[in-house]
Amino acid sequence: MELSQHTMRTSDKDLLKSIELKASSKSIGKEKLNSVVEQSKYISRDLSWLQFNFRVLEQAKSPERSIFDRLRFLSITASNLDEFFMIRAGSLYNYLDYEKERIDYSGLRARPFKKVMFDAAQEFYEAQQHYFKKGLQPEFAKNGFRIVSVADLEEHEVQEIKLYFLATIYPMLTPMVYDNYRSFPLLMNKSMNFGVITRSEENGKEDRKLTFIQIPQNLPRFYEFDRDHELVFVSIEDIIHLHIEKLFRNIHILDVSLFRITRNGDITLEESDDIEDDFLNEIKQKIKTRKSGRVVRIEVQKGYSELMVKILKKRWNLDEDNIFVVDKFLDFTGLGQIFNHEEFKDFSSRAPAQVPPIGYQPDVDIFEQLKHRDILLHQPYNSFEPVLELLERAAEDPEVLAIKITIYRLAKNSRISAALLRAAENGKHVSVLFELKARFDEENNIREAERLQKAGCFVIYGISGLKTHTKMLMIVRKEDRQIIRYVHMSSGNYNESTTKFYSDVSVLTTDEDYAHDVSEFFNVITGHSHPHFYKNLITSPRDMRKDLASLIRKEAENAQKGLPCGVVIKINSLEDQQIIDELYAASQMGVPVKLIVRGICCLRPQRVGLSENIMVKSIVGDYLEHSRLYYFHNNNEPIVYGGSADLMVRSFDRRIESLFLLNDDFCRQQATNILEYNLRDNQNSFMMQEDGSYLKYELQADEPPFNVHKAFFSLQEEEVRQTKLF
Repeated sequence: MELSQHTMRTSDKDLLKSIELKASSKSIGKEKLNSVVEQSKYISRDLSWLQFNFRVLEQAKSPERSIFDRLRFLSITASNLDEFFMIRAGSLYNYLDYEKERIDYSGLRARPFKKVMFDAAQEFYEAQQHYFKKGLQPEFAKNGFRIVSVADLEEHEVQEIKLYFLATIYPMLTPMVYDNYRSFPLLMNKSMNFGVITRSEENGKEDRKLTFIQIPQNLPRFYEFDRDHELVFVSIEDIIHLHIEKLFRNIHILDVSLFRITRNGDITLEESDDIEDDFLNEIKQKIKTRKSGRVVRIEVQKGYSELMVKILKKRWNLDEDNIFVVDKFLDFTGLGQIFNHEEFKDFSSRAPAQVPPIGYQPDVDIFEQLKHRDILLHQPYNSFEPVLELLERAAEDPEVLAIKITIYRLAKNSRISAALLRAAENGKHVSVLFELKARFDEENNIREAERLQKAGCFVIYGISGLKTHTKMLMIVRKEDRQIIRYVHMSSGNYNESTTKFYSDVSVLTTDEDYAHDVSEFFNVITGHSHPHFYKNLITSPRDMRKDLASLIRKEAENAQKGLPCGVVIKINSLEDQQIIDELYAASQMGVPVKLIVRGICCLRPQRVGLSENIMVKSIVGDYLEHSRLYYFHNNNEPIVYGGSADLMVRSFDRRIESLFLLNDDFCRQQATNILEYNLRDNQNSFMMQEDGSYLKYELQADEPPFNVHKAFFSLQEEEVRQTKLF
């Protein structure tokens, strides 16, 4: 049934009530569910996320990449899918298990949407498995390695793995039987396990039992043989399977099934009045629940025991949608042992050497440089070294009085953390806001925060009910008779490891307007302050949605007046309905809207009468696009912001975020050039269709190739100054 746009706008409640009644019926079919999804003016966040992983899978299919880079991208898709089930499916089950109401952007309630989401996930899983088997495995031998089964080994190799099993693996294995006398064992998240059905006779009666054997996660995934002409890899699960009878003396084995589970990893934090102790303890407790969270997916090898799966489904309250069957190889995240192997290091792609930011002089004192001009950094094309140098210099400089920083994710053996420790030891005032709720980095952040606190740093563990996602650094330095504040504002984390493959934008400055705003903002997030306004910052949760909506409306007003207008936004995710509606309205007024959205996009572009003037593209390639830039044409007087925030409900309502206005003319031109290059790219670009799917951009006749992930390494100042978007 076709619904007019007017009907969609004015009768949402009636439509949703109708959908709920239909979805509650067991007779509702796949076509009916898909029809509801297609009618919505919004794209489902979860379905859009799965579309993103298809784009990552395309990188594994690129014939221009080495087999090792293709395996790396396949591994990334597997890691992404793990996170999807832990967080997105986990979040959905938080509603299903506790019977809480949830309406997806597609218009479906939780239970019917689960069917749609898991069908889409099964489709991706099958595509992933098929490509590994048909597209990658046939190439292994040509590239000097193979993954083999035990049957492919030579006799002396079989004896070698037997010795390895007996000496190393066997002592680590613990059979865990489940019967009337023993409780169901705790199987770890993302662990591979064998389920073994055995039969024995006791007192003349046949007794069948199910025993679990968890494969050690701290041993290499493969045992390696270095043959004359190739490396041969045998998986640890094959080795255990070959010798599994040694764990069942005088017991008849009926079935052996290899499976892997994924548990709910979604952490929903309750507000806490005691931010220092109770809040920290709550985080520590929540981390532990990841190990025992409800199971949301079972991956199982083909030929599995139906009895075992029946027991698991009943135990964990799962249905057939939750069972993902793999033909042979389970868990592609373990392929890192191959594509990171020392033997193959020369066959993986290498990034070009990083170049200095335009205008930056590596041999000139950084404190002196920043007193004369702002510097825009664009990672990974520019090195993160200027920021590290500034912080490390500040830690040792006797003229530096204080350092303030927000930390979301840190590298292992972090130079950032080391510099802050030295600064505290040198008697400087060091304030650090550590975000403990940085997903999957909580434990590392707690450990580093406690180290800094013991060294004398003033450490704040986030703000109750909010996640601090903003990225800011301020260094207070006494110079002659005045105080100079050196400020760094960024879209990316203070993690020197990810700056080598994440695309991010940041600014170093001593401008007093910025310094005043950042000082005020630190007072908000570390103390109790509510400034009336900021000159150069837009912050959340207070003003961001409102201020961005106002900037979009201004472009719509200019369009109505016949003035030059346009919006270009580059972000990771677009999900907030109010902002989507503002973009729809601007499009209908004639504003050209160009969106570069790496991942989730809930806006539906190119729909007649709704979004004909909106173009959405996604760039997925060698580097992970992480920078956020907001451009408003403003009648030929562009307003450009950079910062940490995406257009998501969580960014506006549940996070402390900031966007910084680019005031310096050349910095603004550099940001504009970044957007223009992203729009020009035709090598890594996928164009979003009206139905939410994506098509890889195809070069037009006589169109020269342009790869954004290469072009920035040779960018010249003259080209930056000539950049125009409209």
